[in-house]
Amino acid sequence: MAQTKKDGVRDAILAAAFRQFTERGYVETSIPAVAREAGISTANVYVYFKSKIEILYTLYEPWLLERLDRVERSLSRVKTRRERFQRLLVALWRELPRDSNGFANNVMQALSTSGSEEYSPHLRETVQTRVGGWLADCLSLPADDGRRLAGVLLMAFDGYAMNAHLGRGVVCDAKTLGLVGDMLAGSVEA
Repeated sequence: MAQTKKDGVRDAILAAAFRQFTERGYVETSIPAVAREAGISTANVYVYFKSKIEILYTLYEPWLLERLDRVERSLSRVKTRRERFQRLLVALWRELPRDSNGFANNVMQALSTSGSEEYSPHLRETVQTRVGGWLADCLSLPADDGRRLAGVLLMAFDGYAMNAHLGRGVVCDAKTLGLVGDMLAGSVEA
């Protein structure tokens, strides 16, 4: 007999999963724990989602895009291109990796423990294009070069997201931000 989807159950699953992911991480979160917290059976979770990674992606994309919207608003308030670039580095390498108790690290955990058939580059490409546009503006680069550089900065973001959970992990300090900012924006006028 086919299960009928009920209003509110999907949202309860997502809310429970978000709490589990932010408190325990992807690896330590289980579908039974999500179901328990949502007040439903484990089997019922699979009526709404085919896997734990699908739940994570369902949560992560709007979470990340909302934060990028905030970054964009904050960049629009910064007057000089060089300061906008520094602000972008702070957001990508300091703020986003730590946001929501390091929620972005869940994607690193998921990708490193799941099969590659579960991965879609759609979100990565969307983010890379968006960040690339900001970089092109900040550094007076052609759009394609901004996108290429965004790929490098996003790889560093992934590393900082992973390190946000390590007791003695690498943190993006002010000297690192200044060094990279000076190297990449050295020719940009204030």
